[in-house]
Amino acid sequence: MKKTSGRGQRELRVKVKSARGRKLSSTLWLERQLNDPYVAQARREGYRGRAAFKILELDDKYRFLVPGARVVDLGCAPGGWCQVAVQRVNALGEKSGKAIGTVLGVDLQEVEPIAGAEIHVLDFLDDDADAKVKGWLGGQADVVMSDMAAASSGHKQTDHLRIISLCEAAAEFAFDVLAQDGTFVAKVLAGGAEGELQKLLKRRFTKVANVKPPASRSNSSEKFVVATGFRRDEPDLEDRDSDDAGPLG
Repeated sequence: MKKTSGRGQRELRVKVKSARGRKLSSTLWLERQLNDPYVAQARREGYRGRAAFKILELDDKYRFLVPGARVVDLGCAPGGWCQVAVQRVNALGEKSGKAIGTVLGVDLQEVEPIAGAEIHVLDFLDDDADAKVKGWLGGQADVVMSDMAAASSGHKQTDHLRIISLCEAAAEFAFDVLAQDGTFVAKVLAGGAEGELQKLLKRRFTKVANVKPPASRSNSSEKFVVATGFRRDEPDLEDRDSDDAGPLG
């Protein structure tokens, strides 16, 4: 038995035996889940998934989920990022003396209600999606965030291109709904096709960081882009260099 302490650490290693009718890949996935310290921590703290710790760690460093902020979570199912946002922007008004924020989650599917968040079934690619979101918010957003991933095809390069395309679409949506100096946070996959996305973001934000939070599995190609200081009027400037911050720690 291995005992440790702190967020995302485990006490016991579980070995899963193979079973008749279960694929090896399923057995390995189950074993990984049972031994994942973030999965256990999510259960203890009431989060809907381990992904909640990714946004927690990103916000610990970049501080964009501040009390009073208006937040839009694209593709919010199952709701872990919304749960974190509700706490940090004080959407329930539980922090005395702090501004009360707003958390709006949208997804293609129904999502179980989250206290303090307003959830809507919406395709953010619809022509009127930005107008609907601003109507629900009562104005522009301070933060647009996305942990979306396109459905896997089983082909690594195809999946990479799909998620980059999805992230570019999320960025274009953010340009429509973000307030001046707003923040855009999104998951991408490392793979060599991010150049156009980086150029797009660097023209509209004062700083663009590419990071891999500790909660992101080391064997995963995912990373996150955190773009801060949104400029509503696109400047006629040369592309700025991104801040490749690397792993958080």
